[in-house]
Amino acid sequence: MAISPQEMLREQFVNNNLIDKKYNDKYGVKRGLRNPDGTGVMAGVTNICNVHGYVINDGEKEPAEGKLFYRGYDVEDIVKNARAENRFGFEEVVFLLLFGNLPTKSELETFNKIIEAQRELPNDFFEDMILKAPSRNIMNKMGRSILALYSYDPNPEAQTPDHELNTAISIIAKLPRIMVNAYQVQQRSFLGKSMYMHPLIEGQSTAEMILSTLRPDRQFTDEEAKLLDLLMMLHAEHGGGNNSTFSCRVLTSSGTDPYAAYSAAIGSLKGSRHGGANAKVRQMQECIKANVKNWNDEGEVADFLRKIVKKEANDGSGKIYGMGHAVYTLSDPRAVILKQNAEKLAKGTEYEAEFNLLEMIERLTPVILKEAGKDKVICANVDMYSGLVYTMLKIPPDLFTPLFAISRMPGWCAHRFEEMVTGNRIIRPAYKSVLKTKEYIPMDQR
Repeated sequence: MAISPQEMLREQFVNNNLIDKKYNDKYGVKRGLRNPDGTGVMAGVTNICNVHGYVINDGEKEPAEGKLFYRGYDVEDIVKNARAENRFGFEEVVFLLLFGNLPTKSELETFNKIIEAQRELPNDFFEDMILKAPSRNIMNKMGRSILALYSYDPNPEAQTPDHELNTAISIIAKLPRIMVNAYQVQQRSFLGKSMYMHPLIEGQSTAEMILSTLRPDRQFTDEEAKLLDLLMMLHAEHGGGNNSTFSCRVLTSSGTDPYAAYSAAIGSLKGSRHGGANAKVRQMQECIKANVKNWNDEGEVADFLRKIVKKEANDGSGKIYGMGHAVYTLSDPRAVILKQNAEKLAKGTEYEAEFNLLEMIERLTPVILKEAGKDKVICANVDMYSGLVYTMLKIPPDLFTPLFAISRMPGWCAHRFEEMVTGNRIIRPAYKSVLKTKEYIPMDQR
């Protein structure tokens, strides 16, 4: 049977892009910019964040309890103080990441007003950029909207400190509004549901504004808003080596404008191996819930996890999503904090049984993986519990990753600033060509 032109092109497309893996060893290629022990290749230094997940002892990588520091401050202490004082903490984290210092009460109050004043979108922006071009994927719409804001900037290529700071604050303030608007348009355009376009309410925190504009009845509890605020604090920054932050720094190093750099970071975060992983975790959890009859039966849960590892269940990847991290070994501090708060919110509600199931998955996974011959020290990452928390907050799955992007924008901005001030050199790693030279063949001889 003759193959079609499309099949022929597809075969060429696949075969001519395959490279034998032997070349990686031959030329010492560090795939994924990773060292053989899984640590990242050192590409720079930073004052913004420290992600601590292991120690090197006599040249050997050893597991350690995870720690996360924003500008030198333990994120656990930042969260604890905000919770103890019963106040919102995300805006404080934004200030800390951008300026490098913890704000005074007066500085924070002024900063909050500056953010609030920047939330409204430019005239006709919603109609021209969101309503007329609906997107099934909110992340794509957010990335496109940031690029579109370039057109509303009278001097978008300025790249002065004042312009960079003003642009960063403007995008941090506007992105939640863009996300909610894009979601409402998505619901109407593709699902035939009603749109709810609520005006902004003066004096609200970012978390409150999101819940207020997202929910049809605008109603939410203080506890719900504070939990969303906590999630945003934990997602705000995670070092210069993660894929989206590195993408932002790579584009920044080329001398491009801030809108292009931040849009690229969103495109990176969307990927299922990065920020989009939280949706994969939630999908796997739904699969387990649907196929395990008794969530309290440890043996039944373990048997299904074995099927997942053997690629006989879920998506056939063999991965238990929500477990394991590129840096953390014994614990992910974000997961520890989120788990504690998720447990409090779930207790005595319809979600308590599901929380217990996730806790069982977390506990059983290392055992199941060890049975399969995988001895790597593994812990739950932040995505293990974030999906449940979002669900308890009545946030739809389509907004899981977009909320991650809103939270991470301050970190991207801080890293762009640092790259501009201290980098001063385009980031350009090397790729070794392994293709032999060929003689050009004239058209009539092919």
